[in-house]
Amino acid sequence: MKAIRVRQYGGPEAMSLEELPPLRPAEGQALVRLEAIGVNFIDIYQRAGLYRAPLPFTPGNEGAGVVAETGPGVTEVAAGDRVAYAGAIGAYAEYAVVPSWKLVALPQGIGSETAAAVMLQGMTAHYLAHGSYPLKAGDACLVHAAAGGVGLLLVQIAKMCGARVIGTVSTPEKADLARAFGAHDVILYSEQDFESEVRRLTDGRGVQVVYDSVGQAAFEKSLGCLAPRGYLVLYGQSSGPVPPFDPQVLNNKGGLFLTRPSLAHYTLTREELLGRANDVLGWVAEAILKVRIGAKFPLAEAAEAHRRLAGRKTTGKVLLIP
Repeated sequence: MKAIRVRQYGGPEAMSLEELPPLRPAEGQALVRLEAIGVNFIDIYQRAGLYRAPLPFTPGNEGAGVVAETGPGVTEVAAGDRVAYAGAIGAYAEYAVVPSWKLVALPQGIGSETAAAVMLQGMTAHYLAHGSYPLKAGDACLVHAAAGGVGLLLVQIAKMCGARVIGTVSTPEKADLARAFGAHDVILYSEQDFESEVRRLTDGRGVQVVYDSVGQAAFEKSLGCLAPRGYLVLYGQSSGPVPPFDPQVLNNKGGLFLTRPSLAHYTLTREELLGRANDVLGWVAEAILKVRIGAKFPLAEAAEAHRRLAGRKTTGKVLLIP
């Protein structure tokens, strides 16, 4: 089978397409023939060595396709089932071996491309809005990168919760997209100071929560956007990791809360995983939640997909097609 391999941590050029021996599922695993693969920032972090995966490895943490074979003891899926998953490394390939408990059956009418576009980022948006800081009617939230893959989904889910949604974006085109997906207010951070704009838009009160996937470049001003006892949910670091800081800052700015979650922490059991996945897939099937696929690349062009995503040249979801 063909797969992308990383043999040394580095830039996009560290990935190469190779021919590998066929995979076989072990106990508790299923072999999935992949039809679509999600590209996410965690893949970039792992390729660069910011998150260490043992070398050599096949990157990719999200995919959708058909179960080709199951290992001993598997009860969750069977050969021929259409499935999707997130949170198992090795997706940049024609086939992937996945723990069977992580596989989610696809509802009728949801294709592999849509599923691969929404599993990781959709469940991330779900736990952000319903878990790390559960939004309620009347809350105001700030969503950074509001036109990105998670951003567009989070804008919609936050609005479903009854919250006022303020988004930040880098271009007028992305601002139009964020508004089209439901953002009440959009700040063009390349031209406006988002901290002062948030204060202006909230009459000085600040927001109850900032959902921040940017990290270093936005961290300090994100804290400045929060109302007393507000939450900064730092779930990514596209601009780089946040440097060490004095926790007394949280006290000085109003008894704030800081959390650094990941999807793995909010899908610890199959019950929790299915709860989030079935909500998201159900909303998509019912056309309540819109999914935007911004770009598709052949598997062999994984490096270009990483360059586009890291360079903020994309909106919505980026996919690889085997």
